[in-house]
Amino acid sequence: MTDQDRQIKTDRMRYIKNKFSSNLALVAIIFDVFFFVSIYKSDVSTYYYTLLIGVSIVYNLAFMLAAFLSSEGVKSYGEGYCYLLIVLGIIQFVRIFIIPWRASHAEVTIANEAVVVMGSAQFLRCTLFLVISGICCIVAAVVGIQRSRTLKAYVATLGEEHRRD
Repeated sequence: MTDQDRQIKTDRMRYIKNKFSSNLALVAIIFDVFFFVSIYKSDVSTYYYTLLIGVSIVYNLAFMLAAFLSSEGVKSYGEGYCYLLIVLGIIQFVRIFIIPWRASHAEVTIANEAVVVMGSAQFLRCTLFLVISGICCIVAAVVGIQRSRTLKAYVATLGEEHRRD
């Protein structure tokens, strides 16, 4: 790719949206939905009827709202939204050790028989959903930061070129 091709590509960024980062943030939301559907469809005695699940539901709603807002923000090369996506991505990794980890190590008694709350297959599925969601958030943020800074630097050079004329 020649320097002129790079300059044209960078100049086009002024007129097109950052769809890659935006779409990755939306994919992160989809995998978060897969995670909480997998958790909330489980009905193992009364294990999930706790304050922790209530907080988890509220957090899922907040995550989806923040990720969607970030999706729209990074679409317009807003660097601040990228940092929000990084935080959301890190929290997705931390969440693995809250409900899925605890539920996979917990047992409840149903009809005088000990039953594991979350089997290993469901634990792996939930972990995978959270990991993919977190990775999507972080990759969207990194790409968004790079593109935002590239566009910002390019626009700054345009301002200097116009002043010379």
